[in-house]
Amino acid sequence: MNDFNRDYARTIPADRVDMSVDAGLRSFMLGVYNKVALGLLLSAALAWTTSSFPPVRDLLFQVNGNRVGYTLLGMVIAFAPLGILLFSSFVMKSINPRTAGVIYWSIVSLIGASLGTVVLMYTGGSVASTFLITATAFGALSLFGYTTKKDLTGFGSFLIIGLVGLILASIVSIFLPSGPLVFAINAIGVLIFAGLIAYDTQNLKMTYYQVGGDAAAKSVATNYGALNLYLDFINLFRFLLFFLGDRR
Repeated sequence: MNDFNRDYARTIPADRVDMSVDAGLRSFMLGVYNKVALGLLLSAALAWTTSSFPPVRDLLFQVNGNRVGYTLLGMVIAFAPLGILLFSSFVMKSINPRTAGVIYWSIVSLIGASLGTVVLMYTGGSVASTFLITATAFGALSLFGYTTKKDLTGFGSFLIIGLVGLILASIVSIFLPSGPLVFAINAIGVLIFAGLIAYDTQNLKMTYYQVGGDAAAKSVATNYGALNLYLDFINLFRFLLFFLGDRR
């Protein structure tokens, strides 16, 4: 995402700025967290809707006993966020706050609708408890990223490389199913996205100081920062479900 992605250029080292006492930064970060919270609330509502109403459920999902899969329309919705992300990466140089907001809410809505599979596969109690555990971990990791004076740039680069490897391993597991491989993918996924929460939080602080008083750029950064943290949360939640979720 060019200017506001995880590779945003840092000209202000993390250990040289006491950002925790900056009122403007706090306001900026609060805007990001509020957007993430609203996005998660919308996703939860859509996941419940797509899994609970038979006409909608049957359009998106195939349920056969304890096996849940996507219909053709469901697959389109599940993979559409990736298409939007790829498209936005080509137009990021000229993007405006309104477009950034549309991208954020579109991706949140599509992911929320596709998360109906989670509600169909796992018991409500285990989904709720895993969500609370994820929220607690997210808060602690994001607080660490916000307050640490250690520059996490190198750590973040390592995590992103690991994320690429995780995606490749996930593709391999589709064609060559393996219990140990699936276990390893989920365990590594938890570690990678836990680290990315801290890294992306610190990266947001750097972005705030980079854009300075540019209100439009700050608004775009809020949307894309919220998107990064939202995706970190959702992925951490889904990987944790492998270990903590009770299947129906």
